[in-house]
Amino acid sequence: MKFSLGLLVLLLGAALVAADRDYEGYRIYEVIPSTIDQAKLLHQLSFEGFDFLSESRLLGHPSQVIVSPEQLEQFQQLLEAHQIDSSVVNSNLGASIAEEFAQRQMQRLLSPITGKGRLSNERYYNHEEIINYIDDLAKRYPHRVYVKTVGWSYEKRVLKTITITNGDGKAGKKVIFLDGGFHAREWISPAAVLYVIDQLVEQFEQNAHLLQDYDWVILPLVNADGYEHSQTGTLARMWRKTRQPYNYAGQTCYGADPNRNFAFHWNEEGASSNPCSDTYAGPTAFSEPETIVVRDLMHSLADRGIMYLTIHSYGNYLLYPWGWTSDLPDNWEDLDAVARTGAEAIENATGTVYTYGSSTNVLYIAAGASDDYGYYAGFNVSITMELTGAGSIGFNPPVTRIDEFVTETWIGIRAMAEKLLEMY
Repeated sequence: MKFSLGLLVLLLGAALVAADRDYEGYRIYEVIPSTIDQAKLLHQLSFEGFDFLSESRLLGHPSQVIVSPEQLEQFQQLLEAHQIDSSVVNSNLGASIAEEFAQRQMQRLLSPITGKGRLSNERYYNHEEIINYIDDLAKRYPHRVYVKTVGWSYEKRVLKTITITNGDGKAGKKVIFLDGGFHAREWISPAAVLYVIDQLVEQFEQNAHLLQDYDWVILPLVNADGYEHSQTGTLARMWRKTRQPYNYAGQTCYGADPNRNFAFHWNEEGASSNPCSDTYAGPTAFSEPETIVVRDLMHSLADRGIMYLTIHSYGNYLLYPWGWTSDLPDNWEDLDAVARTGAEAIENATGTVYTYGSSTNVLYIAAGASDDYGYYAGFNVSITMELTGAGSIGFNPPVTRIDEFVTETWIGIRAMAEKLLEMY
């Protein structure tokens, strides 16, 4: 089947934008490819600038894509011409975002944060609140918790790691390195990481076995600038990238996709060289200070690194390398066993089904990602966890369901950590 090239060009031109959008009247479509050609067409739309909220290359598996009012007629023609099954899952994204922000403001009033004590699972927290929380943990548990400044974002927000130990003082332990918040709009990612921190620190007695042989080094929020920007108002809610400005064709486009900015098969398939694209790989590998921080952490920990785990949203996936090719790493059976253990634990506990496998074979090709780089840098196991989607905009559950989602995520992470204890 040949693509409708002229129609595709029109759609891509409408999809690439330099500024924040007013999402009034935007729709979210669920599209389900049934042929390889349909899947290729949808993937072409995604990495050329169309905003896919979730994407799968597996036939019969749904993907979700945002369609603007200006794109609507052409997009519907494209679906019809290529006989792609589709349905509208949100007829007005702007209204859904406005409702979410109204709920968020109410939750901030009902659940103020002092920077001390445990965080609740009743709302999403901003960068300052997250930093205050881990700083407070270090003060309250000085023999088990260490907080370190590891860098600064482009807009000079501090980036800190929290290292969690069992307090036995043993040096040279193996390390699990966990991070969240690569993509700005995925608010549930830092929320899930904060819950992991809570379980390892505040609920130490229940999880002490996970700290017997391993230390956990956690970077709760990688893309601090983008995350804060996405919380500034409804126009910025769907922001994905970092915030460093780039000039392009007489306009200013902001940010790069931090998960395409790593120097391992950088800017190959699945990444864009257009600064206005959501999958812009950056002008060079490690152009973003945030990815430099992650890179340096990986190299400093790799000689002890057992697992690198990065939390994203959404799609119900546990993905391992490679993302740049359909080939598999030499120890793919180990990677598969860890991912399968996490998926089975979640399904047994909650009924939620996670698909697991190598990124390219299960999801789509995406070169320059952090999980590939983590494995390349020396971590035995490297996994991207794409959490369950929910709510009217997909990325984040409503605040009333945050607890459900983060506890489900912890079930999978705990099971994977226990599997590592058996294997290494």
